[in-house]
Amino acid sequence: MNTEAKIVNGKKLAAEVRAELAKKIAAGGGQPVLAVVLVGNNEASRIYVRNKQNAAQEVGIKCEIHELPADVSQEKLQQFIESLNQNPAINGIIIQQPLPQHLEVLPLLKLIAPNKDVDGLGPMNLGLLMLRSAQAVIAATPKGILKMLNSTGVNLQGKHTVIIGRSNIVGKPLAQLLLNQDCTVTLTHSKTKNLPLITATADIVIAACGCPKMVKASWLKPGAMVIDVGINRSPEGKLCGDVDFDEVFDKVSFISPVPGGVGPMTVAMLLENTYEAFCAQQEE
Repeated sequence: MNTEAKIVNGKKLAAEVRAELAKKIAAGGGQPVLAVVLVGNNEASRIYVRNKQNAAQEVGIKCEIHELPADVSQEKLQQFIESLNQNPAINGIIIQQPLPQHLEVLPLLKLIAPNKDVDGLGPMNLGLLMLRSAQAVIAATPKGILKMLNSTGVNLQGKHTVIIGRSNIVGKPLAQLLLNQDCTVTLTHSKTKNLPLITATADIVIAACGCPKMVKASWLKPGAMVIDVGINRSPEGKLCGDVDFDEVFDKVSFISPVPGGVGPMTVAMLLENTYEAFCAQQEE
């Protein structure tokens, strides 16, 4: 296998998804509208939101950014989200995280109307995912990871998949999504003992722990597939993932890069979820 064939190119795959979305939106009637709630002045959040807005505009989705002050109260924020729920012109709602410490995330996620929860992080959609319902809105990052795995052409059925990280945004919904694809899933975390021995048994390793270059070649069996969700900065200031890309490259069959892997796919899946929400709401 040549070098390029080993790389699961999320940037290229995301561009293909966006191009297909643009065609569908241009051919259909009406414009999907995504509302992004941005609280406070977190610079990283502003960059992420700007990237989402640019990608949305590219495919023909209107992205409204609603900025609220860092000291907004829980009650005021919940009232604002409820107003977006009630607005028929809004098809998708996301709350950019992290939020200021005085705000509770769960009540806000519970409040978003399930059919507008395009991040797929509300309890209703997470529950529908567990029940294997076709009505579930699948969280954007796990959905993107599955599309990346499927792009390799490898049959996932029965594959032992080790996920490093148990977050509500990636690890937990991804574990359920892959179970639904008939993978055998081991979900690990910071308290897991003998982690390198566990990952060395895996056909697929998905690293989402936020630990720069933690996964080494000795952690992997020959021919493993690796998806790196981590976005970190090395001591030299360069972006890197949770996997030591250069060290493991010759040992794996497929690997996603950082940057250019999961990040672009997450945004593309958010847009796809928004378009699908728009279509479903048109039929209601």
